[in-house]
Amino acid sequence: MIHRNKQSVSSTTLIEKVVPILLFAAAFISVLTTIGIVFTLIFETVLFFREVPVREFFTGTVLRPLSPVEPQYSILPLIMGTMLTTIIAMFVAIPIGLTTAVYLSEYASKSARKILKPMIEVLAGIPTIVYGFFAFTFVTPVLREIIPGLSATNALSPGIVMGIMIIPLVASLSEDAMNSVPNSMREGAMALGATQLEVTFRVVIPAAISGIIASFVLGISRAIGETMIVTIASGSSKNFTFDVTQSMQTMTAYIVEVTSGDAAAGTTIYYSLYAVAMTLFLFTLTMNLLARYISKRFREVY
Repeated sequence: MIHRNKQSVSSTTLIEKVVPILLFAAAFISVLTTIGIVFTLIFETVLFFREVPVREFFTGTVLRPLSPVEPQYSILPLIMGTMLTTIIAMFVAIPIGLTTAVYLSEYASKSARKILKPMIEVLAGIPTIVYGFFAFTFVTPVLREIIPGLSATNALSPGIVMGIMIIPLVASLSEDAMNSVPNSMREGAMALGATQLEVTFRVVIPAAISGIIASFVLGISRAIGETMIVTIASGSSKNFTFDVTQSMQTMTAYIVEVTSGDAAAGTTIYYSLYAVAMTLFLFTLTMNLLARYISKRFREVY
């Protein structure tokens, strides 16, 4: 019995020593991978800017990387396409997602919430390529019945579908933020004569505003980084325009185009994908840092 207990203690001690080492190794590999990705982006981006002036890249309005006569590299058409599709997506995702969160948190019964929330979150599990075909084969034809001048590939339909895809993210995070508000605050407001609607919009939402805004910012970050929907439904025209009915290309779609075989390794267009990827990385990093700042800055401590 004593011998068996000694063996058990020895095994437990060994596990206690090995597990922290494994956890540290996993964390170290994650950090090392991140450093490797950032270093690769910086190194290849520097090679690109040795051949293309920084001023042309950030201030020009023409992107013609495959032109045999005079190729031009400006990222503004790609930023325009990315921003327009993102804005359209958030116009869809924010009102529907926030309304859904308010209903689930403040009005739905427990049994209804248990059924509805998983059903809404199923939207987040649909592959983005399915959303892309949905935008191209269903949403665009429907929109063309309403907008006759709409191109077969455009920025409007992928923006709308991206918004539908982001609804579960906004709704779920906002609902979690509202649920974290103590019931004592609701009960106190109702004791003073406030209605359910007044409690929701004057007590619960202001108290959960940091989590709600953070969900919006994360939704924007998700829309900026989306690839398959815009690749399929927005086309590959590198237009610098505000017209969302025309074909446009986003930063992610450009990276897909270049990496799919249009550029040989070591050429300027090949290095341009790293410059675009670096810009995209900075965009999403800024959004994530902004979400963290908002969460900390406006967080309510109960």
